[in-house]
Parts: sequence; C-alpha cells; structure tokens
Amino acid sequence: MENLNLIDSFLEFKELKNIDRPTMMSVLEDVFRSMLVKLYGSDDNFDIIINIDKGDFVIYRNREVVEDGAVEDPNRQISLSDARKIDEDYEVGEEVTSEVSLSEFGRRAILALRQNLTSRIMELERNNLYSKYKDRIGEIITGEVYQVWKKEILVLDDEGNELVLPKSEQIPSDFYRKGDSIRAVVYKVEMRNNTPQIILSRTANAFLERLFELEVPEIFDGLITIKKLVRIPGERAKVAVESYDERVDPVGACVGMKGSRIHGIVRELRNESIDVINYTTNTQLFIQRALSPAKITSIKIDEENKRAEVYLKPSEVSLAIGKGGYNIKLASQLTGYEIDVYCESAAEDEEDVSIDEFVDEIDEWIIDVLKGIGCDTAKSVLEIPFDELVKRTDLEEETVKEIIRILKSEFE
Repeated sequence: MENLNLIDSFLEFKELKNIDRPTMMSVLEDVFRSMLVKLYGSDDNFDIIINIDKGDFVIYRNREVVEDGAVEDPNRQISLSDARKIDEDYEVGEEVTSEVSLSEFGRRAILALRQNLTSRIMELERNNLYSKYKDRIGEIITGEVYQVWKKEILVLDDEGNELVLPKSEQIPSDFYRKGDSIRAVVYKVEMRNNTPQIILSRTANAFLERLFELEVPEIFDGLITIKKLVRIPGERAKVAVESYDERVDPVGACVGMKGSRIHGIVRELRNESIDVINYTTNTQLFIQRALSPAKITSIKIDEENKRAEVYLKPSEVSLAIGKGGYNIKLASQLTGYEIDVYCESAAEDEEDVSIDEFVDEIDEWIIDVLKGIGCDTAKSVLEIPFDELVKRTDLEEETVKEIIRILKSEFE
C-alpha cells in the first residue's frame, strides 16, 4: 500500500511540476539514496532505476555470496544457502543482485521518504520560480486577478504562479475585480522566509517604457530610443525621445496617426496625460520643450547651480505650472534643472502696477508668496482664477479675496 502511495506521489510530481527530466531524476535518486544511508549505513551497493515516463522505480541491492555462518555485514554479504534460494547456480565469491521491496523499509521510513521528496520538489520549484522571474525584471507580464485585498492584489500568471501587486504600485484610479486581466511590469523578486515573492508594478517608469516598446515598433527595433522618462502615475508623464534615422520623426512615430499609438498607452494608464518631446543636447531648447504646452519668452540658465529662470507672458504661467504643479515638476525632473517661473513684466502696459507698490496694504510675506508663484505685477495676479490662486499660494480664501479687492481697486 505504501509503495502505491509513493508511486502516486511520484506521478503527481511528474505531471504537475514544471521541472526538467534530468533534474527530476537527480532529485529522486538523492532522496532514495539518503534513505538507504539512514537505514543501511551506506548506499554504495545499491542501484536505483527510475522510470520518469511511467512514474515508477526499482531498487536493487548487490551482495557477495559467502559461506554459511560467515556473514559479517548483512547489507553487503549473503550466505550461500540464502543465495541458492534465489538461484541454485550461485557459488561463493559471486555477486547476487536482488530487488528491494519498499515494505522492507517500514512504514515510518516510507512516510519520511515521501515527506523528503515533497520538500525537495517544493524547494526546487521555488528556486526555479525565483530564477525565472529574476531574469524577467523589467518585463511586462499579463495575469489574472485572483484575489483583491485592501493593501495588495494577488495575481496568477499563465502557469498559476502567485504574483503580488501592492497598493503602492497601483495607479490611484486602478480598480480590479476577481477574474480581470491585468498588465504590469515585474518590479522586484526577493526571497522571504525561503519563498520567492514576485512584486509587480504599474507605477514604475519601466512599465510605461515597455508599453511604448509594444505600441511603437520603431522603439522596439531601436530606430527610436527613449532618452529619459518621468511620470506621476495616473496624472502626467513626459517622455524625451530621439531618432537614429533622420527620415523618422520620433514624436510622430510615438503618437501615431491621429494619436492611434499613444491612445492605447493612455487607456492602459487610466488616462494619464503623456507629453512626447524631441530630445536635444541644447539645454535651453530642451527646457522650452519640456515646459510645453506653455510658450516661453526667454530663459536664463545657471549651469553651475543647475537652475533655470523662465520668463513667460501672464497667460502662459498657469500652463507652465500645470494642474497641481505637475507640468513644472516633471519638466524639472526631465531636464535636471530647478525651474523658476516668472511673469514677464508688461513694460508696454503702462496701466499695470508692480506688486511691490502695495506693500502698505498687503503684508510683505504675502507679496513674497505671490512673487514665488511668478506674479510680479497686479494684473498677473488678477489674471489667475480665484480657485487656482488659492491652491498655488496656499493662502486662506478670505486673504486671497482681500488681495484681489485691493488690487482691483487700483484700476477702478
């Protein structure tokens, strides 16, 4: 009965576990030999024949024939009378090969053997899974949502392996139910308590990069390269691309006809706005492109401190800063320069008044806050919508209302 149970266990591993034939043979033989060493003290005189295809095995023991009463080591020697029970032609000095039945090992040894076999196969599987995904870090995989928890999602790959997508690696607007298909990039692979933990990510820059490779054949083929990529997941991303072929427009190739290529990426990223710009080594031009869609009037660059002062018309300031300040933040990350935005003084507009002129009516620290968001004149403040002004200055609504009242009174 134990023999059948062990063979059933063996067959189960053969059919269900994704382990190559030579490795399986080696593991099984090691398990059997370790059991023989425990029982007999040595495995030198045993032959183990394993049939992987049938899920069966046979153990043979080789013993030397000695005179009756001269047996010193029952494991290695057999008496002449016992040998002749197997075959009458045996003589002293010859070698007898006999099959060892599992029943000879005893129930406890068979259970230990099965447990050892199970643990070795599981360990092998864990190592295989770790190695497989360690080599796939940065690759996109498609899986099925198996379980949704508060802090993470359990995903199954096409082989039934468990992968984890933590909440911190999900796009804020991501929403999944059990059974949904999901795409993510392999972010980290680590061993925790001797178990491989495969962490996925949809917020990593590598995820957006791989999506571009899938949607834009020119990037996959190497005609266009992504020089730098920055993103705020679910909100906005900026991608600087360069073409190695003068005939290929890198921005046009990435966007596609009527946006056909980039629309698929935007949908996958939950409507994340993506700005694709031409990469250039000209710092001034690169900063100008990075701040698009805002149109810049002039730029002053401090190479030593990696700072850039950007001057724009009042109407362009809000475009340069962007919703929630995302545009200027990403432009700084993309270019590597700390960007300060200033409103261009409208010299030709004689009616406009410098914000410093209101120092008697508005506290000096408030004037500094207004200058900090690029507003140097009264009209540049008044041109910004009320809600936007509250958000950007982080002042109380009543304070902002009072500022607007004071500034408006100047022009009445």
